Amino acid sequence: MNPFFIVHTTKSFEQASTDLQAAIVAQDFGVMAVHDLGKTLRSKGIDFPEDCRIYDVCNPRKAARVLMNDITLNLALPCRISVFTEGHQTRIGMIRPEGMLQTLSSDPELMEVARDVESATTAIIEAAAS
Repeated sequence: MNPFFIVHTTKSFEQASTDLQAAIVAQDFGVMAVHDLGKTLRSKGIDFPEDCRIYDVCNPRKAARVLMNDITLNLALPCRISVFTEGHQTRIGMIRPEGMLQTLSSDPELMEVARDVESATTAIIEAAAS
């Protein structure tokens, strides 16, 4: 299975970014931080032609279940969803939580949480892209 989930959208970068924030809230997640990677690179004098915003998102209840089971998994949290352009096309994507967690843990309870998170974050991306 592809470790990435990426959806193409006809929306502008700015519209997709706005719609992503609304979709995150609709799925009971919160935005912890937004990293405007494109802007940061350009501010450092790098000729970077694409736009890229990375959203650190979290559902506190899901995160708590993971951390109470294995605190070292804090290294894999929060989830990250990116809005980016590639050749003038807007994309929204993430690394699949379930696949990532499978490489870090074999605990069945955590796999259940990862499936729930992946279902919710996939819905967030699809809603923002449509």
